[in-house]
Amino acid sequence: MNHPEHYRGQDVVVLGLARSGVEVAKVMFKLGANVIVNDKKDRSECPEASELEALGISVVCGGHPDGLIHKGTSLVIKNPGIPYTAPPVQTALDLGIEVVTEVEVAYWLCKAPMIGITGSNGKTTTTTWTGKMLEAAGLSPIVAGNIGIPLTEASLKATPDDYMVVELSSFQLKGTQAFRPRVACLLNVVETHLDYHKTMEDYVASKAKLFANQQDADTAILNWDDPVCRELVPYIQAQLLPFSMTERLPQGGIYVEPPYADKEDDSLDRQVIYRKPNGETVMLVHTSEIGLPGRFNVENALAAAACAIAAGAEPAKLAEPLRSFRGVEHRLEFVEEKNGVVYYNNSKATNSKATAMAIGALSAPIVLIAGGLDRGSDYMDLLPSLQDKKVKAVVALGQTKDKIAQVAKLAGISSVIAVDNEEDAADTLRRAIREAEGLANKGDVVLLSPACASWDMFASYEERGRIFKEAVHNL
Repeated sequence: MNHPEHYRGQDVVVLGLARSGVEVAKVMFKLGANVIVNDKKDRSECPEASELEALGISVVCGGHPDGLIHKGTSLVIKNPGIPYTAPPVQTALDLGIEVVTEVEVAYWLCKAPMIGITGSNGKTTTTTWTGKMLEAAGLSPIVAGNIGIPLTEASLKATPDDYMVVELSSFQLKGTQAFRPRVACLLNVVETHLDYHKTMEDYVASKAKLFANQQDADTAILNWDDPVCRELVPYIQAQLLPFSMTERLPQGGIYVEPPYADKEDDSLDRQVIYRKPNGETVMLVHTSEIGLPGRFNVENALAAAACAIAAGAEPAKLAEPLRSFRGVEHRLEFVEEKNGVVYYNNSKATNSKATAMAIGALSAPIVLIAGGLDRGSDYMDLLPSLQDKKVKAVVALGQTKDKIAQVAKLAGISSVIAVDNEEDAADTLRRAIREAEGLANKGDVVLLSPACASWDMFASYEERGRIFKEAVHNL
């Protein structure tokens, strides 16, 4: 797309009335575009519509009317979650009309350089942690995107002296064209969201768009231990700053010393090392000091430190935020200890890899609560984590309850309960928690880590996590 000012007097359609859609519609309207906002939900479910109509913006709810997208439409800005198979999106593509997400609009408007962070797991933790590190280094970060304020709104407030730290999904990146982050970080790639992308090739290509427009002066941060990340190296023009848990990176990067070899050496204390391109090394912190538990959070720490250093932070100023950061809501979040049992909320674990990492981060015996939206997986990739004897019991719920229960039984777990759906989804989760409570002994952990999206029962993983926490507090 062109700069948003280019669309003055032209027809622009915004698909989706979520908060980001509202903000981007306001911006395009203020810049003189003829904006129509469309949402398939009924008007009663679109409270934002009145706010836009009061400004003079046209809003159409309750479906996608014929003629919404036409030859005279200059641009379609869609909510990232709307699939490309949706009728208005398909019509736009058939007519050769550009279809973008809010990220593309925000990029054109933003005066601050951007740090773009994506990956299948760890995005929110790494993005938030990067912001904390930049603050500690005396820089001026604005954390936005999937977390914090909508990216368009944040971009309008940003100055050239700020740094925009942005969490980005594959859905958002797929709808970009000119987007160029000054620092781009890819944490990892595992099979997920195939109901949206259809193929892994499309999923990986969407993630890779993070680097597509970078130039020599920019920095690309990659997980050197992830084979998909490494396969992208020949296509990246920016300077590479890799991070690794298993290699010493003699050409420069951030790694641990000694490297991780296998899961039996997790208890060994290590140094986090930044090796400059000239070979000089700086020890940032010991892994035992890092504020979040688990090997995967050491990996997130390496990535966040790489982002901060690439943005100009002094390495010596990163030790304090590496030690003091205590995580993000719904990401292996400590909830409460009751009768000697500790409860953790890991509702953000919407795929098996995230659940496996959470299991690996905990040392106490685990009663696992898992299950949710069925996207077609058989969940056999959970089998190794369930076989290592950490998980003593499983309580399964949601559309995938039978699949997850079956994998748990194959793993040799004797205590497996599949909770039937009650009329109220919250009641189903509360019942699962009571079942888990009954299976847990003093010294155990009850872990909500669903390995599934929430949409079969809840509007979001946040809602699922909040209900879990409330129910635990009320036990």
